Amino acid sequence: MQSHKIDYEIIGHAMQMVEIELDQGETVIAEAGAMNYMEDGIKFEAKMGDGSEIEQGFMGKIFSAGKRMITGESVFMTHFTSEAYGKRRVAFAAPFPGSIVPINLAEMGGSITCQKDSFLCAALGTKVDIAFNRKLGSGFFGGEGFILQHLSGDGMAFVHAGGTVIEKQLNGETLRLDTGCLVAFTDGIDYSIEMTKGLKSMFFGGEGLFLATLSGHGKVWIQSLPFSRLADRVIQHAPRLAGSNQGE
Repeated sequence: MQSHKIDYEIIGHAMQMVEIELDQGETVIAEAGAMNYMEDGIKFEAKMGDGSEIEQGFMGKIFSAGKRMITGESVFMTHFTSEAYGKRRVAFAAPFPGSIVPINLAEMGGSITCQKDSFLCAALGTKVDIAFNRKLGSGFFGGEGFILQHLSGDGMAFVHAGGTVIEKQLNGETLRLDTGCLVAFTDGIDYSIEMTKGLKSMFFGGEGLFLATLSGHGKVWIQSLPFSRLADRVIQHAPRLAGSNQGE
């Protein structure tokens, strides 16, 4: 299924949103709850799946929805379609501060793999699938990085990341990073999760028990502030903040 051709604008700096411009009949799909605003003339509808399963039939939709349900993802996606003559706009934003990465799938070989929950929205025709790290082992215990999302198609897709985003081009090199700092990578990148070596580093290094290892030829997107790291700090300081408020 050929993806709809959509125009877009990234708005903001530290806490970005993406505004999608739709011509009459064009559709953009998004995770439930990601929409910020939309202009009159745009119809939205919650549907099972991303709309790419038309050729697969009913059982294809059920299988895809089952995988999303198992991994804690919403079974439904919201489809926004412009029914008005001319151009209409709809905007989406992530549920936490950060950046939005626009990716033209046609320029990336037709697909990318990204961190679970990083998908924000895409042109209709983009297939949003759940992928599991093939190398189980430590990956099964690695938490972040074991369950991934696979986006495929020939149109625009948008993923969100925490903090600042860095794009790196690997040409046979190897890159190791915190599993939560990974945003996405293209085909041609070999991805695995490895346990930290050495008991001292494992328990006192502060970098976690696992690292993501990426090697090969392709692009890798890295985020400076994973949501899990931000949430851990908030939870860690919550009792202290609650105590100081009670003292007042």
